[in-house]
Amino acid sequence: MNLGTLLRTCDAVGACLVVPHRPWIRDALDRGNTLRRPSCIHWANKPLAWLAAQRRSGSDIVGVELADEAIRLADLPAARRRTVVVLGHESDGIPTEATVLLDRAVEIPMLGTGHSLNVAVAGSLVAYKLAGLV
Repeated sequence: MNLGTLLRTCDAVGACLVVPHRPWIRDALDRGNTLRRPSCIHWANKPLAWLAAQRRSGSDIVGVELADEAIRLADLPAARRRTVVVLGHESDGIPTEATVLLDRAVEIPMLGTGHSLNVAVAGSLVAYKLAGLV
């Protein structure tokens, strides 16, 4: 359901969802996608190579990650150029080999006892902020 939620958010803010080729992802998207029209989905055969290529082409790479140098979500400016948002696993975060490709990290402050939000919620908050809609 997380992928379906992220796909709806991408549609709402005018973005595309990029996902790696994994056997379960197409099924998850088919179950979670409630949009009535075709969605903008890109398939990345090699996610790290794809991410590196996006960075080389001038895209801003923003990771949603707890990091010492992370900026607060409230301080994240709206995107001024093509921006890629990198989301990690809810328990492990963004893999180390991908964090070196980030231009910046953004964190979502939390007051409760949890360390992170659901990945779809976190991705949606950052996408709306980057789109300048909140």
